[in-house]
Amino acid sequence: RGRESCPDHTTPIDRTPSHRPADLIGSSFQPTANRNSPNHQEDDVDLEALVNDMNSSFENLYSSVQCESTPLLHNGQLHRLGETHAPTHAPNLGQQTSPHHRLHRSQPMHILAVRRLQEQQYRTSSLPAIPNPFPELCSPAGSPTLCPGSLPPSEPSDKSVFSEDCIGKVVEIPAEMTARDLCQLLVYKSHCVDDNSWALVEHHPAMGLERCLEDHEVVVQVQASMTSESKFLFRKNYAKYEFFKNPLNFFPEQMVAWCQESNSTIPPSHLLQSFLNSSSCPEIQGHLYVKESSRKAWKKQHMFLRRSGLYVSTKGASKEPRHLQLLADLEDSNIFTVIAGRRILNAPTEYGFCIKPNRVRSEQKELRMLCAEDEQSRTCWMTAFRLFKYGILLYQNYKIPQQRKALLSHFSAPVRSVSENSLVAMDFSGRIGRVIDNPVEAQSAALEEGHAWRKRSQRMHNLGSPSPLHPSSLSAVIHKTQLWFHGRITREESHRMIHQQGQVDGLFLLRDSQSNPKAFVLTLCHHQKIKHFQILPCEEDGQMFFSLDDGATKFTDLIQLVEFYQLNRGVLPCKLKHPCTIVAL
Repeated sequence: RGRESCPDHTTPIDRTPSHRPADLIGSSFQPTANRNSPNHQEDDVDLEALVNDMNSSFENLYSSVQCESTPLLHNGQLHRLGETHAPTHAPNLGQQTSPHHRLHRSQPMHILAVRRLQEQQYRTSSLPAIPNPFPELCSPAGSPTLCPGSLPPSEPSDKSVFSEDCIGKVVEIPAEMTARDLCQLLVYKSHCVDDNSWALVEHHPAMGLERCLEDHEVVVQVQASMTSESKFLFRKNYAKYEFFKNPLNFFPEQMVAWCQESNSTIPPSHLLQSFLNSSSCPEIQGHLYVKESSRKAWKKQHMFLRRSGLYVSTKGASKEPRHLQLLADLEDSNIFTVIAGRRILNAPTEYGFCIKPNRVRSEQKELRMLCAEDEQSRTCWMTAFRLFKYGILLYQNYKIPQQRKALLSHFSAPVRSVSENSLVAMDFSGRIGRVIDNPVEAQSAALEEGHAWRKRSQRMHNLGSPSPLHPSSLSAVIHKTQLWFHGRITREESHRMIHQQGQVDGLFLLRDSQSNPKAFVLTLCHHQKIKHFQILPCEEDGQMFFSLDDGATKFTDLIQLVEFYQLNRGVLPCKLKHPCTIVAL
């Protein structure tokens, strides 16, 4: 039925169903029969009831369309209610409307566009915002879940996290997962000891840079600024919050401007408060080597690190504003450790670091390559950079594990402390045991028991060939099961591992000696310096022992030696505190 009559107009209008809006159906749809027919009134009544039912259903579905839709245009004129427009040409109702006239009739294109837009919004809000699993089967315009704004701003992603032995593990990283949460997940999956010293490292092998992510950083956001060659590493970092415990070891007095100006020593508490308080203005100063962007040459200049950025003095060590030039901003940058800078970049020392803007991915020209004279200076510059950028957030990251541990301790069962005063000597030589009250008798019983144990072990050593359960064979291999033992690694590799896991006092590892095949080497870090101590085997009464002090203190195996020096300093500069470990994911 291509023709119809309009009750308000004498000109017939083309009402094709595909272009007729829902809110105009009831007022414009009429049958093509002659109005003078005897059944005309009855047909109109039935059709009007049907149209009213259709209008009510469409109004419930597109109620918002009716209030925002554009009015219908009749021949370029705005149609208003209550008005009747006289047509220019009024052909008879009985005549056929030519296609030429139909093409000139106004059609509700504006209403159709608004209705289609509202229809898409209705479908989008009614469906869950999930990514389309088959994007090649539909276009973005036909798939509401692929329209802009329908997806969340960041989605979960799969990323491989590597351990230090280059073994990777694919982990699904949710959109809001922080570096601390991911480390705890990897600790749980790898069955490691959660001592709050694990860190997630952002590693860029092409540029030779790496840094430890802060615990509050969102991993997906960091991953968005990484290249395809970059990767995450999972390793220990004992020095992450060590400056809160020993701030004077990280900030030498000659590098803190306050100490130089007041010519006095700053208490550790005041030093940390000056960095954490955003209203204070501490300053780190000193000489650094700066790599020129267009050349491989390095130039030694005087630097000042403040909250507003890193400045270089163009005239000696002058602090005047006209002599200071901004070298790097702290807000939109991160600080990285340079790996093998002396070999790759021809750096004057091996204590290099880099300030990398977040927008930079692999452009070497945008990097600010710097080099310190020693490890203490580099640690001071990098620690001050972190404190200036994050401030109180670092202190909150440091306190969260302690608060969590204190909270869990209230719910855990109390552990009875066992000391030497609560232990008594017992004699089990008779049918029942008895308590030895006499101290002289207790001491002699202890000596006798010690001699009897040595005689038993020597007698077992003299019997046949050693077996896997033999004490001498166990003492020779039992240390290989420990996390602090790393086998036949070189001296340079042990230095690299100590550097990567933080040069804090008491960080240690054991390895095989390269000069003596029967000896071992203890590698220990003290005052940011790495020292090596040789463990030599010695024999007494036909039994092998290990000693660190030329036989003055002997141990049956390396586990006893490590446990002893964890409690006693002995000949070492400090106690063994933190084992240097590598965990396979």
